[in-house]
Amino acid sequence: MSATAEILVPGKAGEGEALVLTAPISFWGGVDPKTGRIADVRHPQHGEVIAGRVLFLPGTIGSSSASAVLMELVHNGRAPAALVLHEPDAILLLGLIVAREMGWETPIAVRLGRDAFDTYSGRVRIAEDGALNVSGE
Repeated sequence: MSATAEILVPGKAGEGEALVLTAPISFWGGVDPKTGRIADVRHPQHGEVIAGRVLFLPGTIGSSSASAVLMELVHNGRAPAALVLHEPDAILLLGLIVAREMGWETPIAVRLGRDAFDTYSGRVRIAEDGALNVSGE
């Protein structure tokens, strides 16, 4: 499976195991910035690690602190390898923009239709131009 996604925030090309979330998540209190693990016990994928994975987000649950949590994940080396969003989340993406301004290497963030999320599994690579490929293609 391959596609080209709209780049929301440029960053380092990323490759990792796909983690397609089945429900929206709040980064504030929902993700541990020290471990990169989903900490919200109510989330269907509680305990999964987002660090180093291509994270497909069907949505986020708003908190103005989401950008700070994502920035901490980047700083701690626990950020996803890439972010794939169904809809842009300006507050979340601000964390990547500020991290990049701080001189930290940030993952790419792209937009892709929600209907395509479930077609991605296994290892996924997102190039700097937004091209998504399942490894081996």
